[in-house]
Amino acid sequence: MIFAKRRSTVTAYVGDVGVGSSHPVVVQSMTNTDTADAAGTAAQVAALARAGSQVVRITVNNDEAAAAVPEIRHRLDDMGIRAPLVGDFHYNGHLLLKKYPAAARALAKYRINPGNVGARHRDDNFRTIVQVAVEHGKPVRIGVNWGSLDQDLLTAMMDANAKLAQPADARDVYIEAMLESALRSAALAEETGLRHDQILISAKVSLVPDLVDVYRRLAARCDYPLHLGLTEAGMGNKGVVASSAALALLLTEGIGDTIRVSLTPKPGGDRSEEVYVAQQILQSLGMRSFAPQVTACPGCGRTTSTFFQKMAEDIQGYLREQMPVWREKHPGVEEMRVAVMGCVVNGPGESKHANLGISLPGTFEEPKAPVYMDGKLLTTLKGDRIVEEFLVILEDYVARTYAAREAAATA
Repeated sequence: MIFAKRRSTVTAYVGDVGVGSSHPVVVQSMTNTDTADAAGTAAQVAALARAGSQVVRITVNNDEAAAAVPEIRHRLDDMGIRAPLVGDFHYNGHLLLKKYPAAARALAKYRINPGNVGARHRDDNFRTIVQVAVEHGKPVRIGVNWGSLDQDLLTAMMDANAKLAQPADARDVYIEAMLESALRSAALAEETGLRHDQILISAKVSLVPDLVDVYRRLAARCDYPLHLGLTEAGMGNKGVVASSAALALLLTEGIGDTIRVSLTPKPGGDRSEEVYVAQQILQSLGMRSFAPQVTACPGCGRTTSTFFQKMAEDIQGYLREQMPVWREKHPGVEEMRVAVMGCVVNGPGESKHANLGISLPGTFEEPKAPVYMDGKLLTTLKGDRIVEEFLVILEDYVARTYAAREAAATA
């Protein structure tokens, strides 16, 4: 797949994670725990990191949260979790970062929303946060959001537009106000002492066409690394589809250096789902590989049995569970393709295209399941233990194929 040249020519480092320029697009996520609960927050950060989030953002909204940040970092270090922590600041960040220098040191990046740094002393408060970032050598993400845009700036631009002989559409003025807020804040950050390569920018909205428009304009006007995300994407399929549509459009144009999928989880739902969706967007576009992919047919009248559906689900779950171990022991395994097909129509063909594939018998077909390895028929499985036997073949294939790659790479 061919992608447009990346807009960002600058590399910013968040901890030891490179963002921008020639670095791969980075997957981010955010906790929804009470940050003051250091144990609970560290546990969720660890879960997100193990799912594949390279950077994790936490809310730092009060004294208790700021005081807990160093402990969260210590707990993560004790667990062997190296994912950088980003502090999300609104309204009182200038106070918290000065009052809690240990938190300022423990965080790998500060996120500042220019619309939420205090209306009375906006620039002074913004400068204070930047000065702390300069003191501790931390990068800053200037994160503009249309739900909390600088109202003074927006009002001034709306008033100026209304006086024009041919006023622009209000939507365009809103978008331009977002860009102005982001780029003006970046310039102020550099004036305050932050290096050009310590600045990242985001400009988030909640509608797909608006997000694409905002980032196309932003990418044309700056070379800072850009963080993409559809803010308040929503729940379930709506959030997944909307985020996928928006991010895929931008990423295929070469726009975007980090991404987050802001899904609303079900009560008690798995927060890591947003990480898996972000990874799948990048993997579906052929930009990065995170885990082996399972090709499975949707089923039809030829596949009246639901056995192949259950098997595909079991194998997908098994692959995900094994990835934390495989990632360390078997480099390259994330590029493996597995096919689980439900009948003879496309089953053998798809299985041959995969590294490892199985074609289950459909309605009225012989009760046997041919297994293909790297395009060739390996064996035929029958009976009640097809899943278990296939997983044994899968484990053996991973151990032999990717251990050999590792040995060749280190030879």
